[in-house]
This record gives sequence, structure tokens and C-alpha cells, in this order.
Amino acid sequence: MRSLVDERLSSLRFASLRIVQICVAAGVAWLIATRLVGHYEPFFAPISVVLVLGLAIERRGRRAYEVALGVAIGIAIADLIVLVVGTGTWQLMLVIGLAMSAAVLSGGGVLLVNQAAVSAVLVATLPAPDLVDTTHRFVDALIGGGVALAANAITPVDPVRLVRRHLKPLLTRLSGTLVDIADALEHTSHEEIVAALERARALDPAVREMKIAVEAGQETISLAPTRRGKKGRVDQLAAAAEPIDLMIRNTRVLARACQRAIDLDEHIPPVVPDSIRDLATAVARLDRHLGGSPARSPAREAALRAAAKATAALEETSNLSVSVIVGQIRSGATDLLLGLGMSNDEALEQVRSARERLGI
Repeated sequence: MRSLVDERLSSLRFASLRIVQICVAAGVAWLIATRLVGHYEPFFAPISVVLVLGLAIERRGRRAYEVALGVAIGIAIADLIVLVVGTGTWQLMLVIGLAMSAAVLSGGGVLLVNQAAVSAVLVATLPAPDLVDTTHRFVDALIGGGVALAANAITPVDPVRLVRRHLKPLLTRLSGTLVDIADALEHTSHEEIVAALERARALDPAVREMKIAVEAGQETISLAPTRRGKKGRVDQLAAAAEPIDLMIRNTRVLARACQRAIDLDEHIPPVVPDSIRDLATAVARLDRHLGGSPARSPAREAALRAAAKATAALEETSNLSVSVIVGQIRSGATDLLLGLGMSNDEALEQVRSARERLGI
């Protein structure tokens, strides 16, 4: 229970800037619509801010623009239809269909089309407007969308925190999966290795979220002058994303190889589970040492220990299952070194010479 509370409080701290940003931007949009434009109760100005900024903080800029345009299109179409034919069940269906069709014809993506439909539903369920209200709602939606996009550019999220927020839990889960694989090998448990394989396969959505966060961080750097100083750090995190993805794929292959070895009742030297645990340690330490000196990183040392121990296992047995497992451990160690910033040639050389260097 305590860990859950801590997790929720951490999420609130991370979201605090976004919440303040949305509140201020909504207030600014309301003031512009009421004081400068002279609209009475411009509901759609602040609601557009909430709809746009609720997504724009952690998504790509193009998607934020799609939300803003989708809101405006949905409101305009819905208001015009309701103004002519009133409200009701068939009118609601007609409004949704026309709003989505208009969004598709405008060249928008799925997000724009969906947002147009949502805005249309919102309008179609409100009291029928007159022509003046229709114009005001459309203008209010444009005001809110414009203020939201400006706020997103002026006060963007910290791109490094954004990427690490998605990267750190992914690495924690990957490290835990490797420990599960090592335990299953030690216990020669079919049930445990199947569970570990499922856990490895379940990492794919988190990988996609990490890559989206990396793209969002890079775009924030390009659009927001206040965040340009973090470009180097974001670039380092972006460079590590692909090796981490490869490491996860190798982990799935490793789990399948271990399952095959367990099912065939192959002899697995004790050093093999030890090497997998060293690889898990390296993964757990990766986030802390990304962008630092690979030569002095504890993550590098643990990865090389894993490679050295795995290579040593080939002296105890030559069965095919162990050879495949060793190959995947070495590949995982190579991916980790690439994530730390080493070149491909340097990482391969380090892994090949790991046993000799460490004297294992």
C-alpha cells in the first residue's frame, strides 16, 4: 500500500507542471475570449485548451495540432447541423458522421478524426444555438487551441525527465525478467521459464512508449528554445533506445532457448544463471550511467562479467542449447554496451575479450 501511495505521489509531482500549465492556459484563453473578443461564457475556449494540452505534453507536436484542428472542425460542423435540424438521436448520428467525414477530407490522422467526433457529440448534446452562438463557439475553439499550442511551445515539459520516466521502469522490468530466467534455469522449472517468456513478450508496449517519449523529447528540443541546453542528454537517450529495444528482443530469444534447454533436460552449468544475473544487474544500472563514461560504468563492468562467465560455460559443456544461450547473453551484453555509447566495433571487441580481461 505504501509503495502504491509513493508511486501516485511521484506521478503527481511529475504532472504538476502540466496541471499548472493547463490551468494558466485555460484562464488565458477565457480572458482573451471574454475581454478581448467580447464573447459571453466562451465554454469552448478553455475546453479546447484542456483537450489539446492534455495530449500535447507527452505526444508529438503534429498530434497536438491535429487535436486543435479536430476540436474546431467538430464544433463547426455540429453547430451548423444542430442550427438547421435541431437535436435528437438521428441528428446526433448525422453530426458524428459529417464531422468525421470532414476531418478525413481535411487530411487529418486518426487523432484528428476522433477528436472531431468527440467535439461534435459535445456540441450536439448542448442546447441548440443560434447563428451568433455557432460563430462564437468556432472562434472560441480556435482561441483555446491557439493558446494551448503557444503554451506548449513556451513552457514545455522537461524532455530528459519525460524520456527517463518511461525508460527507467522499462529497464527495471527487463532486469526483473532476466532474474526470472536465471531462477527458472536454476530450478529447471518449465512453469517458471514460460512465465518469464511471457513477461519478456509483455515488454513491447513499454518499448513503444519509450520510443514515443524519445520522439517527443527531441521535438521539444527543436521547438522550445528554453530546452535547447538539454539536447545532448536527449540525444544520448535517443541513441540508447534502439540498443535497448534489441536487448529486449534478445531477452525473448534467450528465454525461448532456456525453455528448450529445460524441456530437453540439458546440462546447464551453474555459471550460466550467474551470467544472466550479471546481465540483469547491468540492465538495472544502465539508466543511471547513460551518457557517462562507458569505460568507468558499473553497468559496463556487469555486462562484461556476464559475457565472460557465459563464455566460460562453453568449457564445461558443448551441447547446442548452452551454445545458443551463451550467444544470446553475449548479444545482450553487446547491446548494453552500445546503449552506453560505445561503437559497434568497440562493443564487440570488449565482449570477445571479456574473459581474458577479467581473468574468468
